[in-house]
Amino acid sequence: QVQLVESGGGLVQAGDSLRLSCTASRRAFSNYAMAWFRQAPGKEREFVAGISGSTGITYTADFVKGRFTVSRDNAKNTVYLQMNSLTSEDTAVYYCAGRYGAVVRSTDYSYWGQGTQVTVSS
Repeated sequence: QVQLVESGGGLVQAGDSLRLSCTASRRAFSNYAMAWFRQAPGKEREFVAGISGSTGITYTADFVKGRFTVSRDNAKNTVYLQMNSLTSEDTAVYYCAGRYGAVVRSTDYSYWGQGTQVTVSS
């Protein structure tokens, strides 16, 4: 079993930046593809960004390209989401997710964090 713990959410103003972190409890973290999803009230959970295990190839949703960057530090079992130029549209609960194998943009992930709230005031 893998436990994922997110941190770094909060209340910011439009135009500000935040960095979310997600730390995994398991060894061999580099074998797992990791992703960030978000879910706003009344909306479905959507893929934001993902990063493959050993290669570090990244995937980003079109609506955050150029603003959000996903990265990972396998030595620390941690994946990050750097979010810049935040807008009110980015307000949501952000979830970290992991799966063995490749990054997918669906919610087909085996492990999920508890979520961290990001609120952007305009």
